Amino acid sequence: MPITHTARTRRRLRTTGRAASVAAVTALALLAALPTQAGAADTDADETPSLALLLQRDADALRDAGATGVSVRMETPAGVRTVRSGVGNLRTGEPVPRDGYIRIGSTTKTYVATVLLQLVGEGRLSLDDTVERWLPGVVRGQGNDGRRITLRQLLQHTSGLPEYVQDVVPDLSAAGYRKHRWSTYTSEQRVAFAMTHAPSFEPGTSWEYSNTNYILAGMVIKAVTGRPWDQEVHARILRPLGLAHTVTPGNDPSLPSPHARNYQQFEPDGPMTDTTLAYLPFDGDADGSILATAADANWFFSALLGGRLLAPEQLAELRRTITLPDRPGDVPGERDGLGVFWTPLSCGGGYWGHSGSSFGALAFPATTADGRTSITVAVHSRPGDEDTAVRQVQGITDLIDHALCATE
Repeated sequence: MPITHTARTRRRLRTTGRAASVAAVTALALLAALPTQAGAADTDADETPSLALLLQRDADALRDAGATGVSVRMETPAGVRTVRSGVGNLRTGEPVPRDGYIRIGSTTKTYVATVLLQLVGEGRLSLDDTVERWLPGVVRGQGNDGRRITLRQLLQHTSGLPEYVQDVVPDLSAAGYRKHRWSTYTSEQRVAFAMTHAPSFEPGTSWEYSNTNYILAGMVIKAVTGRPWDQEVHARILRPLGLAHTVTPGNDPSLPSPHARNYQQFEPDGPMTDTTLAYLPFDGDADGSILATAADANWFFSALLGGRLLAPEQLAELRRTITLPDRPGDVPGERDGLGVFWTPLSCGGGYWGHSGSSFGALAFPATTADGRTSITVAVHSRPGDEDTAVRQVQGITDLIDHALCATE
């Protein structure tokens, strides 16, 4: 059964198989059975009521489009706004926690890219280094050649390397999720899966999102520093910023409490499956394993774009973008930097971020160019049909656009 990823950041599961589409949970047919529990907006004393109502309206629209639970946290110089809609547990009807832990999926890539760029700033490697220099012999087979691929091409998805995820989802169904979710693979094994496929294009000639790029980026971090990528993320990002509610779980599939439950619909009109436990074959590495609260995700992106993590030269590299093809569910005009995407706003300007996904979950952090305003939207289910998935992603990007334009 296909699960389809719409929009670039959701492509973590879309590329789970170009052969298999990844769609998410919550059938519209079940909406009548869902508790509506919109909940009032939670705000600081200096809240602007109109913005709170705007956020609540758009969160409720996502619920009405089939999402079981939605949470939004927005932070501006004027204060913090949080809204919730739907429920955090279909069985009990409990509300979505105000600032619970969420799977941020491919947003992990921004943390990994930041560490690599810090190493560039320290003179320990160059973006023009080849993969072969740091990982000799690893990228070979079926026309793939690490001697012709640079670290910049890994971070910007212009390497042409094939996707490994399709190989670790042998059965895209509820039964397959339950059967294979405990399987674990090393980074080397994941790359080896990818090397059994031909490249998508010659390095540097096109663009295509591939999780394999960031598995290799994590391996390069270890080759340079002698420590795993997640230890470097802790030492260089989490501890300095005081991000006590950001977790690199390795092969622990659980979510810390509090958290909403996640639900995946594996086929159109099919039942919803509780997928709160991670699917370890693709939820345990440098391409998408980090867990965080929305507050921590907002602070990370605010610090990154505000210049607290990278020197000006490396921050400029992070923000040097290339044009991307428009696809269903994407915002026209999106551009890809190094571990971040730039998305235009309808009111002018744009924002930076990198969304992420896993079975039953979507996370969309977004931050203004100066890092002063950040918002993270979390959706706790994925629908089983492509049209609904596109509508939900559009609803998320509309929410972000409305919120950031309102603050402008």
